[in-house]
Amino acid sequence: MSSEISILVLAAATIGFVHTITGPDHYLPFVVLSRARNWSEPRTLLVTAVCGLGHVLGSVVLGALGIGLGWAVGSLEFVEGVRGDLAAWLLISFGLVYTVWGWRRSVRGHTHAHPHAPPGGTSVTPWALFIIFVLGPCEPLIPLLMYPAARTSLGGLALVAGVFSVVTIGTMMITVLLLARGVRLLPMARLERHAHTLAGLAILGSGLAIQFLGL
Repeated sequence: MSSEISILVLAAATIGFVHTITGPDHYLPFVVLSRARNWSEPRTLLVTAVCGLGHVLGSVVLGALGIGLGWAVGSLEFVEGVRGDLAAWLLISFGLVYTVWGWRRSVRGHTHAHPHAPPGGTSVTPWALFIIFVLGPCEPLIPLLMYPAARTSLGGLALVAGVFSVVTIGTMMITVLLLARGVRLLPMARLERHAHTLAGLAILGSGLAIQFLGL
């Protein structure tokens, strides 16, 4: 392994971790939905992992396509910016709709123990999150890691992208697991009927933070 690739691999691990921890959208939606919809830990981690995989693959595929076709990095950064805005507004919309649904549910006196599901029994919530995460870009991956690695070798490119992906998804899962366990220890008996509303507000806040604060 060349010294340049070694440096890029270390950078990929570091950036993947920081990128995830500093972005509340990478873990907060899973934590609050797990609590509100009473997901088990395995299901929570599965949903997180699948969404995380879609999140990194979207940028990896776009980056590989851009490198293969010889696109300038500025062109891909523009596309990633558009994807980022779209994902943020989708997260805002999802949070707003979920908040309204949760509020209406709490007003009607329902508890949070019976998750809403469409005909057929499969909840649409994980699929909505997956679509949002597929559209959401990993902003630093292409310009800071993939293009420099591609100048060295295809193997180096694959290694750097792989390390970034594994660290990002792993950090998402560990953070979600720890926070979800912590939230379940909180005394929230009086807020049970408002669990969905609070989850929607948290997701809405995440989307607004991404769009207007650049988190």
